[in-house]
Amino acid sequence: MVEKETTVGPAEGLHARPAAEFIKRARQFSSDVKVIKGDREANAKSLVKLMTLGAKKDEKITIQAEGDDAEEAVDALVNLVSKNEH
Repeated sequence: MVEKETTVGPAEGLHARPAAEFIKRARQFSSDVKVIKGDREANAKSLVKLMTLGAKKDEKITIQAEGDDAEEAVDALVNLVSKNEH
């Protein structure tokens, strides 16, 4: 299992377009990917689940993956979510 903490960059947080881009990218990996915020976690490949976290700009989240391409998945998603623009 691989996990990294990052800070949400987009002004709208993980909602709407940034969330859709995040999920699209997460689905490119075969690993199981989760996003953790506080004591809650969500499947990174589900828009509804991801949006229930309510991750806002400048909040800390952890991206966790398990599978053959876990490290690549975590690195790509951390890079994507930490950017200020989507």
